[in-house]
Amino acid sequence: QVQLVESGGGLVQAGGSLRLSCAASGRTFSGATMGWFRQAPGKEREIVAVISASGVYTYYADSVKGRFTISRDNAKNTVYLQMNRLKPEDTAVFYCAAAPKSRYLVIHTTNYDYWGQGTQVTVSS
Repeated sequence: QVQLVESGGGLVQAGGSLRLSCAASGRTFSGATMGWFRQAPGKEREIVAVISASGVYTYYADSVKGRFTISRDNAKNTVYLQMNRLKPEDTAVFYCAAAPKSRYLVIHTTNYDYWGQGTQVTVSS
């Protein structure tokens, strides 16, 4: 069992930065692929970034590549999403998710077994 709690969301001006954190409880965190998703009003939940259990491999959606960085600290059971050069279209609820059964960089919501409650990110123009 894994419980996830996101933090770090807020209101920021376009061009600004935010760092999201996802604190995990449970023994399976260090062996789990972790992902960040987001969902804007009226839209489906979409992948933002994924990181392998070791932290060596990552995946980014094209829309955030070069602006966002995913990382993890297995000693602290925490995964991060550093978001730079934010744009109004980044406005969404951001969710952290865990896929303890997967050894690959999975990008579909159905691959993830555990989800956080979400944190709101609002980027003003």
